[in-house]
Amino acid sequence: MTGNQTGNENETAQGPKHKRDLTRRKVVVAGAGAVAAVAAGGAVVATASAGTNKKGTATPLSSTSASAGEECYKLTSETTEGPYYIDADKLRQDITEDKEGIPMTLRIKVIDSETCKPIRNAAVDVWHCDALGLYSGYESFSGGGGTAPTDAPSGTPTGEPPTGEPPAGGGGGGGVHEEPTSDTRYLRGTWKTDKKGFVTFTTIFPGWYQGRCVHIHTKVHVNGEWTDAGYEGGTTCHTGQFFFDEESVLASAEVEPYSTSTTERTTLDEDTIYDGSGTQGGLLKLKYKKNDIAKGVIGSITVGVDPEATNTGTDDSVQPGAPETASASASAS
Repeated sequence: MTGNQTGNENETAQGPKHKRDLTRRKVVVAGAGAVAAVAAGGAVVATASAGTNKKGTATPLSSTSASAGEECYKLTSETTEGPYYIDADKLRQDITEDKEGIPMTLRIKVIDSETCKPIRNAAVDVWHCDALGLYSGYESFSGGGGTAPTDAPSGTPTGEPPTGEPPAGGGGGGGVHEEPTSDTRYLRGTWKTDKKGFVTFTTIFPGWYQGRCVHIHTKVHVNGEWTDAGYEGGTTCHTGQFFFDEESVLASAEVEPYSTSTTERTTLDEDTIYDGSGTQGGLLKLKYKKNDIAKGVIGSITVGVDPEATNTGTDDSVQPGAPETASASASAS
């Protein structure tokens, strides 16, 4: 299993090329029926914003290296793993379990940022909080109340410990891994990319918690082996986060149970992890019925990775003193 180590939310997680994660990781296959096939959401394909292709322009590449109407992205921004990652605990596409919220289909395409070719059979992890800010396995740390992580950043006001993931930017402890405090695993899952680099998850629109904007964590693992027991070995080439535009978040806040939250919300512009670079920074392309987001949301994005790199979002791939917004891909708990 990939080890959980201390990370710093102010430091870049882009590691040196050709470095290999020698720690063995394994995905335990969920019981019968847990692996649910999900609809791919029709022809939902991530499209680039101006200035997001490899050469810094918005000119689409030829069809031999990128799909029609799609552009080759720079490396997606890397972030630290965060304190609430649980190593590939559930091999499944439908991660909803019994959680209430706005239905969401998350469609991810993973490509080699140099060649723009899709990466097939990569293991993609996603995890995020529920509609009220709770992380499975960490209910005592997240959402409302409970005990804050002991490594919360310095400068936190006394008497009001932060809930959820410690806000980044205040000290050195924001990315320190915490051990799970419960056996719950909702809104977490791992699945493989197809021959075109796509992987699709069924989940709900995330809520929010103190100190962070609405987001989803992700990791991409390559060069491992898919067996009857799950996914073994390999290297973590990307650790990042996916973000939501303010319009969609404000719309979700009008729907129960999101509307019952009393937690102060951090906006996308105020967030200390999102680097403001749009698709490259992990900003999702969202589709939903205007004025009726409760019917469901389709989120899509193309994630550009360096399959030769190691980016675990932990100390092994952190370069001390570097800015947090390096050029690579997105994740955290």
